Amino acid sequence: MKKIGILFGMENTFPNAFIERINSKGVDGIVAEAVTIDKVIQAEANEYAVIIDRISQDVPFYRSYLKNAALAGTAVINNPFWWSADEKFFNNALAEKLGIPVPKTALLPSKQRPTNTSETSFRNLAFPMAWEEIFQYVGFPAYMKPHDGGGWKSVYRVVNPQDMWIKHEETGQLVMMLQEEIVFDDYVRCYCIGQKDVLVMPYEPRNPHHLRYAADLKAQGEEREKLLETIKDYTLKLNIALGYDFNTVEFAVRDGIPYAIDFCNPAPDADIYSVGRDNFEWVVEAAANMAIERAKTHIPGQINLTWGTFVNQAVNGVPASPAAASAPAPAKPAEPTKAKAAPSKAPKATLAKPAKTPEAPPVKPPKAPKATPTEPAKAPQATTEKRAKAPETTPSATEVKVKAVPPKKPAKSLGAIVTEPIAVAEPAEPKVPTTRAAATKAPAKNSKLKKS
Repeated sequence: MKKIGILFGMENTFPNAFIERINSKGVDGIVAEAVTIDKVIQAEANEYAVIIDRISQDVPFYRSYLKNAALAGTAVINNPFWWSADEKFFNNALAEKLGIPVPKTALLPSKQRPTNTSETSFRNLAFPMAWEEIFQYVGFPAYMKPHDGGGWKSVYRVVNPQDMWIKHEETGQLVMMLQEEIVFDDYVRCYCIGQKDVLVMPYEPRNPHHLRYAADLKAQGEEREKLLETIKDYTLKLNIALGYDFNTVEFAVRDGIPYAIDFCNPAPDADIYSVGRDNFEWVVEAAANMAIERAKTHIPGQINLTWGTFVNQAVNGVPASPAAASAPAPAKPAEPTKAKAAPSKAPKATLAKPAKTPEAPPVKPPKAPKATPTEPAKAPQATTEKRAKAPETTPSATEVKVKAVPPKKPAKSLGAIVTEPIAVAEPAEPKVPTTRAAATKAPAKNSKLKKS
């Protein structure tokens, strides 16, 4: 008997429905249940062939447990090693390498120095940084947000450099990124399950949580069909490259071009009260089919994880794809590639349609270890972050080196990603370390840009 387990925290509707759906299919030799952990011994196998992870981002103990389980042969979804390494700034860089449009984004050092570091820890950081070039590259208005965050936490809309300096003071030790604002015509969130099933859901991030899926695409006719195919193609490319089996991708559509905004959501919102009944039904069915398929192909005693093409190509010495020189023209979005056939009874890639959400039946949550995830902050009116918090009322939802010689001052350019090797110049004479106390400050007095 092969067991499929689901590891979760405070959510109730999806875990219970997922377990019931798998068991209702009556697949010979496969059963689903909530994961139970009574001990964790190094390199020791557990009783699960497959585990769906919905909570380890908030519980470090669970993340370590899952890595140990994966080493012993459990197919953990999503891959806990990659999930630990991944972050949003890297996601954007990889998307650009894949030729997928993303907002212009620059990485910013933290306002405060990390714990147990000193001013000499930052002797390689130019002071002042090339702020004029950074601001010119990204433009204003822009969004400033954590490079590895989520849940709408610490997200700021900034309208000019002075506004950014003021708000950056509040970010402490967070490493932030400054990202171009995309003023969109349409916005969608896409479920991607098993790197082949895609559901495109029209989404309005500026609405209250329970109404965010109460939207429809403005694009119509041939333009609409071409847009949907491009979005599905980009969604599959991103998840195949990153190696995620269960993820959501958000796109902001400007002038007919879908810009990937947020695609690092390995435990995406799947609550019936926020995504709506039809979207909920789709994701439960697709996830159940995917887990059953993974249980069938599971081989005890070997590594059964999914690794993205980025990692596989690096291991096999395959060079990365060259970066696109610029975003595609509005009239000609990238030609989509066809998704693989869905598993037995799995929903095909489709567009969710607006519909009212009937009152959900009472859901009896399965027994599972309790965990308390961080409560997400309220979402600003933005185009950039991820999953919604479930409301209290049923929504009207829709489908649809100590003495090292410092290197030369970094180049003041943040243009397209370099794909050719960079010639390394001879090191300059040592410079006297800065006496500044913070890792990041507003421009110095001799800078062209002054803090007001």
